[in-house]
Amino acid sequence: MKRQKTYTPELREEAVKLVLTQGLTLDDASHRLTIPKGTLANWVAAAKRGTAPKAAPGSRTVPELEAEVTKLRKELAEARMERDIIKKAA
Repeated sequence: MKRQKTYTPELREEAVKLVLTQGLTLDDASHRLTIPKGTLANWVAAAKRGTAPKAAPGSRTVPELEAEVTKLRKELAEARMERDIIKKAA
């Protein structure tokens, strides 16, 4: 009988980061970490849905981070516009 291998939440999180933020393919990331490709694909899909199991304390889901990035980009655009207006007025 095969015994099911368990992975730590930290390893899962780092593996998902390799695929989502560093742009590695599932094949490359699974090969580097010696994790089955299907398992990694399940983790990535769960992270995209925001249903990743047992996220590390203080960590946020991918949709939460994407929403924050969108908000910060909007704020940055407004700040740049205000800066340009002040430059022109001076």
